[in-house]
Amino acid sequence: MAGPLTGIRVLDFTRFLAGPFCTMSLADYGADVVKLESPEGREFRPPGAKRDSYFFLSANRGKRSLTLDLRSPLARDVVLRMLPHFDVLVENYRPDVMERFGLPAESLVERFPRLVYCGISGFGADGPYRDRPGLDQIAQGMSGFMSLTGTEDSGPTRAGIAIGDVLAGMCAAQGIQLALLERERTGRGQIVHTSLLEAMLGTMTWGAGMYFESGEAPGPAGQHHPLSSPYGRFRARDGYLNIAAPSDTIWRRFAEALDRKSWLTDDRFAGPLERLRHRTELSEAIEEVLARADVVHWVDLLNDAGVPCGPVLDMAQVFADPQVAAREMHVALPHAEVGTFQTTGLPVKLSRTPGAIERPPPLHGEHTDEVLRECGLSDDEIATLRAADAL
Repeated sequence: MAGPLTGIRVLDFTRFLAGPFCTMSLADYGADVVKLESPEGREFRPPGAKRDSYFFLSANRGKRSLTLDLRSPLARDVVLRMLPHFDVLVENYRPDVMERFGLPAESLVERFPRLVYCGISGFGADGPYRDRPGLDQIAQGMSGFMSLTGTEDSGPTRAGIAIGDVLAGMCAAQGIQLALLERERTGRGQIVHTSLLEAMLGTMTWGAGMYFESGEAPGPAGQHHPLSSPYGRFRARDGYLNIAAPSDTIWRRFAEALDRKSWLTDDRFAGPLERLRHRTELSEAIEEVLARADVVHWVDLLNDAGVPCGPVLDMAQVFADPQVAAREMHVALPHAEVGTFQTTGLPVKLSRTPGAIERPPPLHGEHTDEVLRECGLSDDEIATLRAADAL
C-alpha cells in the first residue's frame, strides 16, 4: 500500500536502536530503506544462534539488507557509487566515525547536493561531549528525566524502555522529513543532526518548566502527578488503575461516582491546591473505597461518569485489548527464521496514503546483490567485492 514517502530511498548505516527506529519509521510510510550492515553479523545475536533477537527484529521491519565492510578500501567507492540513487543517508555513530570511513557529512552533501544526511549521536554534533560514547540510560540520567521518575525511596529511576533511543529516532525521522520538504522548494539537501541528550531535553516540557518557574529542581513525583490530585495510580482489589480528576468539575463527578459526596464539603479537598496539599490523605481514602471491587468495575464506572480512568496493563493484556486490535496496533507477518514475526502497528494513521507494514525484518545480507545491481554494479564487480571480503 502506497505511503506518503513512496519514492524516497534511504541508505541506512544505523545499528542498535535510535537509528534503526528512525529508518523503520520511514519505511513504515513508504520509503525504500536499504540497511547497510557489517559482514560479521548483528548486535545481540549470540554466536551460533539460528535467529535474530527481538532487539533487532523490533526496529528493522520494512527494510532490505546489504552487507558491506566499511573497513575495506573498496567500501568507500561502493558507497559513493550508491549515493546518487538515494535521497537520504542515516547514521548513528559518534560524530567522527564517518570521517574515519572517508565519508564526512559536509563533503557528501557538497558532492551530492540533493542528499539529506542525518546523524544521530549521544550528545550532539559539537560541544565538549561530542566524542563521548552515548547510550540510552546515560542520556536518561543527564537529561534530568531520571530525577523526575521514581519515588523518594527508589531514587532516580530509568524508564522501562529505552525512551531516549526511541525519542531520538522520532526526532531524526521528523528532521529528515522537514529537510525533504524544504528540498522540494530549493532542490538542495542538508545535514540533519539530533542526539539522545537533545531528544530527551526537547521533550521535558513542563518538567523543565517547573524548574524555570521556581528556580528549584523538582524531585520525583512517584505514582502521582506533581501538579494535580487525584491524578495517579491507585490500587483496587485485584490490581492497579490510573485515575485523573484534574479539574473541579471532574473532581465532583469522581466523588459522586464513588458515592463519597462528603468529600465535596471536606475543607481538605475544597479546591485543587487543597487536594494537592492533602494528597496522601486523599489517596488513602480513595484506595479504601477502591479495595471493595476489581479494576474492571471501577474503570467502567468512572468512564461512564466522565472521569478519565484506565487499567495498568502488562504487555500480554495490552495485545489482548479490543481497542489495540481495533486500531491495528498488533501486526503479524510470516518470517523465514521466527515463523511468525509480531510487531506493533503504525501509530499515525493517514486517510489517503496510510503506509503499511508489509515487509518483515530482512535476513542478514538478504538483498546485497539485488541492491548493488540496482545501483549499477555488474555481476563481475559484485563478485570482485565478494572475493575481496568487502561484502
